[in-house]
Amino acid sequence: MQEQIGQTAGKVWLALGKKGETNLAMLPKVIKEKSEITFQALGWLAHEGKIIYQKKGDKNFVALSPREQEVFKTVH
Repeated sequence: MQEQIGQTAGKVWLALGKKGETNLAMLPKVIKEKSEITFQALGWLAHEGKIIYQKKGDKNFVALSPREQEVFKTVH
């Protein structure tokens, strides 16, 4: 299961790099993964400081941290 979470973290990172800020509730659909695995992957990325969360009104959003946005630009 850890391997699947790690692979999903990679999918989340790529999706956020390409799409930018994304509605947290929509993210599992965006990456075509189960919510449970997606949210565990987000925890992994948050622990590593790779993502940031923002609340806008009654919705929550997630995006790559500024540092990770720069990393994404250099890799892609």
